[in-house]
Amino acid sequence: QVQLVESGGGLVQPGGSLRLSCVVSGTTYRVYVLGWYRQAPGKQREFVANIFSGHTTTYADSVKGRFIISRPNGADTIYLQMNSLRPEDTAIYYCNAAEVNYNYWGNGLLVTVSS
Repeated sequence: QVQLVESGGGLVQPGGSLRLSCVVSGTTYRVYVLGWYRQAPGKQREFVANIFSGHTTTYADSVKGRFIISRPNGADTIYLQMNSLRPEDTAIYYCNAAEVNYNYWGNGLLVTVSS
């Protein structure tokens, strides 16, 4: 079992920044990638960014150049630094840990970008 505990959501103005954190614990040796997904009201959950065990990162086109995913020193916490936030970034953000045959999810964080 893998547990994911997220923190850092909230309300931010357009153009502002926010950092999300996700602490990963439990039996993690089968996890090969950690990442973030989001679900906006009335839409399906979508990929945001992920980081592989070797620290390779990938991003959705919609956040490329604005968001940065990191896992400092291979620690058990991943971060999503979100800059230049837009109203369309408003969503519930979910931390994800993927094994070959299973996905674990956090409970989600609400991020609201509004003036």
